[in-house]
Amino acid sequence: MDAAAQVPTERLVSAAEVARIAGVTRAAVSNWRRRYPDFPAPVGGGRNALFPEPAVREWLQNQRKGSDVSGEVLVWQALRSQYHDEIVQGVADVAGYLLDGTSGVLNPATQRLVDGVSADSSPPELAEALAERLASSTSRTETQYCSTPRLVRVVQQFVGPVSGTVFDPACGAGSLLLAVANGQVAQVAGQELSESAARLAWTRARLAGQEEVVIRHGDSLRDDQWPGLRADLVVCDPPPGTADWGREELLLDRRWEFGVPTRGESELAWVQHCFAHTAPGGTALIVLPTSAAYRKAGRRIRAELVRRGVLIQIVALPPGMDSVHAQPVHLWLLRRPGSPEDAVTTVRMVDLTGEDPDEVATPAPDHTAEVPLIELLDETVDLTPTRHVRARRIDQVKEFSAIRESLLQQCHELLPLLPSLTGGCGTLDGAMVKVADLARAGLVEFADGIANSASDQLDNDFLNGFLRSAANIARSTSASGTFRIDARAARLPQMSIDEQRRYGTAFRDLDEFERRIKEIARLGEQAASLARDGLTTGALNPPRSDH
Repeated sequence: MDAAAQVPTERLVSAAEVARIAGVTRAAVSNWRRRYPDFPAPVGGGRNALFPEPAVREWLQNQRKGSDVSGEVLVWQALRSQYHDEIVQGVADVAGYLLDGTSGVLNPATQRLVDGVSADSSPPELAEALAERLASSTSRTETQYCSTPRLVRVVQQFVGPVSGTVFDPACGAGSLLLAVANGQVAQVAGQELSESAARLAWTRARLAGQEEVVIRHGDSLRDDQWPGLRADLVVCDPPPGTADWGREELLLDRRWEFGVPTRGESELAWVQHCFAHTAPGGTALIVLPTSAAYRKAGRRIRAELVRRGVLIQIVALPPGMDSVHAQPVHLWLLRRPGSPEDAVTTVRMVDLTGEDPDEVATPAPDHTAEVPLIELLDETVDLTPTRHVRARRIDQVKEFSAIRESLLQQCHELLPLLPSLTGGCGTLDGAMVKVADLARAGLVEFADGIANSASDQLDNDFLNGFLRSAANIARSTSASGTFRIDARAARLPQMSIDEQRRYGTAFRDLDEFERRIKEIARLGEQAASLARDGLTTGALNPPRSDH
């Protein structure tokens, strides 16, 4: 069989897309793949398996998956009914019941439901499915304790092989910490402000057989429960934008070796807290909002991180990594040098903002840039990856010159398109005819709400030019201001075909004039943006004065 014959012709879908089709979580899809031998086999995608969509839909229909409410959804709904806004506590109580079989808090109906669903799958699978429900909730008070599965996968991708001690000082329900450690290391430590989330993280670890995991409850910034811990890997997806993080009482704290963060820079407090817990030669990976890379208040701390050579990489992720908002986030990777020779001389910038958030690929060479430290230490210390990668990916001089030439040419061709109109008497002589009458006579046809001439007695440009008049637009607008597509109420002046064509030529020129104006505006914005970027990065120079 030749290679071409082996290429599947049907559409392929990822596990995340299968979950969306069936209306379940990714954990449920993973469970199906393990439990059902007849689940469609992947036909590509490597680590990110891809499945033939027709076979998936047929399997779902045959198994009645997705047509009925899944067990985990029923448990979730029961917890909503019992716990209301304290759903994290509810999931923690269910996980505790699944672990040791004791329950003094679940009501009898919920307990019976949990028994049935866990018997059909398994206690660990039910606990993970409920945790994934937390991560995909629309409530910020719930999702702040669970990193989304797509974010967890990307962090695992950039962390790589894990060994030694792993620590997460804002571990929430443990999604990121447990996935990264994955039972492969000797010590796993975490701390979490929420007692319910900390309990859920510990219980999930025990259900997964990760006995080495220790979770402590407390405020990491104000009350560090692990003061002597130095980890080989620190991972953290901290709560963003926390104004009351304890700055006033922590002004003299030894963790601020790169500078005391302002009240509005809690993210940079977390960065330094994570770095303080990083062992020599170890790595810290922190999930941060994009504003941490460029806000003026954090400029001095960013400059020190760069100058000291501990910031090794920043990755710009696509929008949609967070389930509550569509804003993109960054991954900051720091390494504590084991010796003076370990300090880096460049920061690797990675721009993945154009990737599918469900299937973030390994960065292509043209989406990365090794930026010398000296280039980052300017007045703004802007560490936004997209800015630096784009500046190196394109030939700014060549592109700016091409856009400028195109803009000049468009401007040169613009003025002749504006017709030279003479003064009129202020009214049109002759009777007016309704477009509805022309349509009944077969001179006008409507297709998708657009009127077109159907006769050589009516010039099409003349027709559409008058349809756009202020008077006819008013006739096509209801009293509530809603525009009606049907233009049958519009009226046209009765003119000979030669006069119609004269008007039609003028309307056609105006249409082209408008099109060119819009194109010039687009090119103008592009030229200005490119010029500004080029001037601020050194790729372009301002003109020299002749005086």
